[in-house]
Amino acid sequence: MNGATVADISRPVVWRRTLSRSLRGGLKGGEYTWALAFVVPYLAVFLAFVVYPVIYGLWMGSDVQLYRELFADPIYQSTVVNTILYLALGVNVKMFLALLLSGFFMRPGWWMKVLLLIFILPWAVPQISTFISIHWMLNGEWGFVNNVLYQLLHVEGPSWLNDRWSALGAVIVSHIWKWTPFWTLILLAGRMAIPLEIRDTAKVDGATGLRGFVHITFPLLANLYLICTLLSTIFLLGDFNAVTFVSGGGPANTTHVLATLGIRNAFEIAHPQLGVAAVMSALPMVIPLVIVLMRKLRAAEVQL
Repeated sequence: MNGATVADISRPVVWRRTLSRSLRGGLKGGEYTWALAFVVPYLAVFLAFVVYPVIYGLWMGSDVQLYRELFADPIYQSTVVNTILYLALGVNVKMFLALLLSGFFMRPGWWMKVLLLIFILPWAVPQISTFISIHWMLNGEWGFVNNVLYQLLHVEGPSWLNDRWSALGAVIVSHIWKWTPFWTLILLAGRMAIPLEIRDTAKVDGATGLRGFVHITFPLLANLYLICTLLSTIFLLGDFNAVTFVSGGGPANTTHVLATLGIRNAFEIAHPQLGVAAVMSALPMVIPLVIVLMRKLRAAEVQL
């Protein structure tokens, strides 16, 4: 009886010691204190600015009636079409161009380095100033594009931003122009990481040009290309800068994407819950992408 009592008393002590060791890991004394000093602020910021907004947003958008109202809105219906086009063209054209351009910049020579430096300038320039400049360049009355058309061809240019499809096309082209250099650099780094021995062996075997790209280069870059495409899709779903500063969602709210529609509903018509619902409606698309991306990163390595 006494032995059982001692065991019952000592069991919580052993459990607490085990828990303490697992929390400390291999840290002792001051090392553990310093670890807490670095981790606690980060954890507090993460809880305050990531966990809390997500939970609060889910709570705000939990009313089923919000989605009935949202789905019946013709602006939302056109926004879904815009978002699909924005993703399909913005991501695929951008990544395809980045793949081709990464091969172009593999050429030797100092002039190629100069061209690469110039090429990345659109990505290096801040987004807001870039998209505002494009907006004024496309102005139908005194924009740069229409002035050039008139001076060179004596043609009156269209009102680019007063038509839904031309405005949406301007947004997509602006996004591609802005972000293609970034993904080109990523894929260029992947190409440069391919061992020289593999490329030399492929040349000896006759796998040069298009054959070398199809049978050697692209298979080695396939995992990297897929991961970049998934990341680009996730980033683009949350991007509102191009639409906001190039077309402003106009004309007549016909070029919104889900991210900008959420802002419009929350602030312009003062309906925050409907704005959150508009953004949350993208979750069925985002969650599978995140799951695929995490599995790809965990289960498959980019073998170069």
